[in-house]
Amino acid sequence: MRKDPKPELIVGVRNLSGLEACSGHADAVYFSTDRLSLRAKAKEITLENLSDFISEVRARGLRAYLAVNSTVNEERLGDASVVIAAASNAGVDAVIAWDPAVILRAQRAGLRIHISTQANITNHETANFYRSLGAERIVLSRELSLEEIGKISQQTEVEIETFVHGAMCMAISGRCHLSAYALGKSGNCGECSQPCRWEWELHGESGLVAASFGKYLLSAKDLCMIGHIPELLEAGVTAFKIEGRLRDSGYLETVSRCYREAIDACVEGNYTPEKIETWRRELASVYNRGFSTGFYFGVPGLEGFSPEKDMNASKKQRRAAGVIENYYPRQQAAAVRLLEEGIAAGDEIIIEGNTTYLRQRVHSLKKKSEVLKRAEKGDLVGLAVDGPVRKNDRVFIVSLKE
Repeated sequence: MRKDPKPELIVGVRNLSGLEACSGHADAVYFSTDRLSLRAKAKEITLENLSDFISEVRARGLRAYLAVNSTVNEERLGDASVVIAAASNAGVDAVIAWDPAVILRAQRAGLRIHISTQANITNHETANFYRSLGAERIVLSRELSLEEIGKISQQTEVEIETFVHGAMCMAISGRCHLSAYALGKSGNCGECSQPCRWEWELHGESGLVAASFGKYLLSAKDLCMIGHIPELLEAGVTAFKIEGRLRDSGYLETVSRCYREAIDACVEGNYTPEKIETWRRELASVYNRGFSTGFYFGVPGLEGFSPEKDMNASKKQRRAAGVIENYYPRQQAAAVRLLEEGIAAGDEIIIEGNTTYLRQRVHSLKKKSEVLKRAEKGDLVGLAVDGPVRKNDRVFIVSLKE
């Protein structure tokens, strides 16, 4: 059991780029392989490279939690055995699971067990039941209030983990069948196509289209608890979880940094309204669907949804500019082919790949030894870079939306 008085900050990642982006701020990362994950699109970490990935996590001083939390049908029991064996060999710090078949395999392998939010734990007796199975930590249902969390934490010795930031599902703890019904892609098997983020019409009787507050009737706002760290600690939450395994590395860097600063400020006694407002602005600058406090202070009404906006409410955007063709470490420069649009001196850019995350300003641009203030689409230019990059990494411009 953890003894640290600070809550553990856990960030979801999908590759080495995401790991690098949050490594200066997180205490632990959670991730999945290409099997039995609720994020089937996150396939960069595989059973074959899992040990190498764990080594990279260790090198950054972080803990590694492997999510094995999709529905396990009869034909997937073999996959469960293979994944748990790989997790044991790689030395993960814990497995995040909810299906008893996975829990039993993790037990036999001697692995630490964290119970996924998919288990929908909403009371202390259920928490203690999972503790009796060997679970050290439970990720509570997202539909609980702070008051309910406090009552559970007072009646169990198992560690309490909750989500504090990121996407909210319109269904109970992610148990949604809409994608499977509409498209044949099961969210509970990691293939959610997010039809809740589409435009919908509300039809009444006799075929009439009923009046509504907007077109995105099912789209829940993102969770944001940056302004309520003391309340979370008072309720007994010992681990803060940031959702975002499918979001870009710039998002992970910003969100993990803001929550690290907020946690430290709270513990050190200088958690102020002014700082909270600064963090909110920074969080709003990266991908989001608007913010709410979810169920923490009661069942959300219309304020918990974003009916007038589609996917991204951020005022900033990332636009693809080009691709790295070569890297010259001695010159601290890279050759960039500008495939989508030009870049200019002073632009804020992100260079990102499966193993790269670099955020910087454009300091120097050259084309055939000529110093440029601006390079245009189609140009092959030399770009001064602040750190190592790799061939085929993508270059993005960060700018305000027009």
